[in-house]
Amino acid sequence: MSDEIPAYGQGEGALERIKAMMQWTPHGRALGFELLRVENGKVFAKTPYRADLVGDPETGVIAGGVITTFLDQVCGMATVLGMPAPSTIATIDLRIDYMRPAIPGRDIYAEAQCTKVGRSVAFVQALAYEEDASDPVARGVATFMINSNAGRKIGANYKPPRT
Repeated sequence: MSDEIPAYGQGEGALERIKAMMQWTPHGRALGFELLRVENGKVFAKTPYRADLVGDPETGVIAGGVITTFLDQVCGMATVLGMPAPSTIATIDLRIDYMRPAIPGRDIYAEAQCTKVGRSVAFVQALAYEEDASDPVARGVATFMINSNAGRKIGANYKPPRT
């Protein structure tokens, strides 16, 4: 992956904006989130299992905070996919229901879909799982503020990393 970060919010279509969003978010990059595909209005992504993401060394289970961050990121991408035009977004509310521990050593997949886009709020649902969405590790429901930039240019608060 290139060290150069594309301009967030740029691009002809939602897929380009989602790809830029994935690369633009430092936390998501650090955790290794990967956009897999966009299909039928859903975003599909993966976070690879890594030893440094384990929350309990005795069990080897990936930390719940990683799953929360992952679902927040994927829900944000689904929001961007659901919007008719580029705009900034911000998480208003995120509820995560943990349904079971993740299986140690397994990658976590997620799918998210924006179910409604209003004038200023979007509503999203998501699932996190290993291989089968019918056996989720967690499910999430989120709301996002649309046009959260208060009139500033997209990326106005972004500062390049220090060298």
